[in-house]
Amino acid sequence: MKEMRFKKEKLSTEEAKKIDLILYLSSLGFQPAQIRNLEYWYNSPLRMEQQPSFKVTKKLNLWFDHGLGKGGTLIDFGILYHKCTVSELLQILNADFSLQQHDPIPLRKNFPPINKIVITGEYPLTTPSLLSYIKTRKIPIEIAKQYCLEIHYNLSGRFYFGIGFKNNSGGFEIRNIYFKTSSSPKDITTLKNGSNKVAVFEGFIDFLSFKTMIKNDKKTSQDFIILNSVSFFERARPIMESYSQIELYLDRDFAGINCTQRALSWSDKFIDKSLLYKNHKDINEWLMNSK
Repeated sequence: MKEMRFKKEKLSTEEAKKIDLILYLSSLGFQPAQIRNLEYWYNSPLRMEQQPSFKVTKKLNLWFDHGLGKGGTLIDFGILYHKCTVSELLQILNADFSLQQHDPIPLRKNFPPINKIVITGEYPLTTPSLLSYIKTRKIPIEIAKQYCLEIHYNLSGRFYFGIGFKNNSGGFEIRNIYFKTSSSPKDITTLKNGSNKVAVFEGFIDFLSFKTMIKNDKKTSQDFIILNSVSFFERARPIMESYSQIELYLDRDFAGINCTQRALSWSDKFIDKSLLYKNHKDINEWLMNSK
């Protein structure tokens, strides 16, 4: 088994392309549904689907999403998944952890997860670097502590920690200043207050940003849906449509705007609230640039 370590050196584009795609998908919380002749088939991380049509060819270290008709290297996948530029993706990948290239796994019906993130501890947020990261996002510590935990986890035999936001299936979205990842199972998060109105966000940082904006409004008591990935938008549709009013605070990028426009065509119950921050990519960027 070969091991590639990227510590303090800046990761190059060519080095990033050599990172094992299967390991990287595993670090994001995605496991193959099937393995056929060293082709790993997944339910697409980029969209919702019932049958796996996202393929990784182990020998070439390349992916192809048959539903989207797109594919390529880890770089191509990363900028779609994280909705970022190449330079931003390199910064995300340039975290201090090991990425390992593994020998092929033989096909069988029940195979173990590949380098699955293992949660080793759930604690109140106390680590100074995590609190500092929250402050840089202009989110009050007390709001972050209300909805998040400090998560300690093991990946490839090494230990890390981050800000954890729990989903409905018990998995976590995990963030720190250097890296963002997910533990399995990956799912949406719903927070209910008994309201007939719901606010929908792509990620928990956006949700915390909204809570920061309304922290002095004692009358606000709507329910919340945090998608934890824009690819879960369709999965959340039945839940969203159970409400009489759905406010969408999605990102102002292609994926977010596309989802918003689709939802507006479904029903007049959907309201595009992203116009509030139309000159920014998301609600957190708007918050960080506000006085």
